[in-house]
Amino acid sequence: MKRFLKFGSQIFHPLWMPLAGTIVYFLISPRFFPLPIVKAKLLAIAILTVFIPVIFAFLIKNLGLISSIHLRKVKERRLPLLFFSLLLLTILNFIVESYRYPELYYFFSGILYSSLLALLSSIFKLKVSLHMMGAAGFTTFLIALSVLYGTNLTYIIGLLIFILGWIASSRLLLKAHNEKELLLGFVFGVIPQLLLLFIPNFFN
Repeated sequence: MKRFLKFGSQIFHPLWMPLAGTIVYFLISPRFFPLPIVKAKLLAIAILTVFIPVIFAFLIKNLGLISSIHLRKVKERRLPLLFFSLLLLTILNFIVESYRYPELYYFFSGILYSSLLALLSSIFKLKVSLHMMGAAGFTTFLIALSVLYGTNLTYIIGLLIFILGWIASSRLLLKAHNEKELLLGFVFGVIPQLLLLFIPNFFN
């Protein structure tokens, strides 16, 4: 059972969430997107949200700026979160244009705001669960797409809610976070995505 819980922290790492949201968007969107365009977007997002952050984490660890790539210390999260926010700005400006991919644009905007909230919290020495933040934001985005497109995603949403509990249990078991940090991560992941639902262009 312990191995199962610990596995949740590995497979549902927050770096995977932006790419997962992008894949789901292209799979269920009623709009037509040429396959070469979809592949190019997925590759660009994978590079900017997964590969470059991982390389950056190992680089600053080798430079002695952080003690672990798991970013257990609050102050060690500031530089990676700032760097990730800059990568998200790159995606918003050059990869997911608001007029072509409005839902995806607001999804990444929500991720940016969540990351900035986490960064601000770290400045005030307040630790939040990035795992919970990423999974909660992704779940909220999927619910939004389900409502927007009128698509029945009940089973998938139910699975994601189970995964949220899995992640929370995993982080508690590993003593990576306490209940307050998990709750803050959940709130920071959900609120930006919910607020963006009220932007009129999101429903066009």
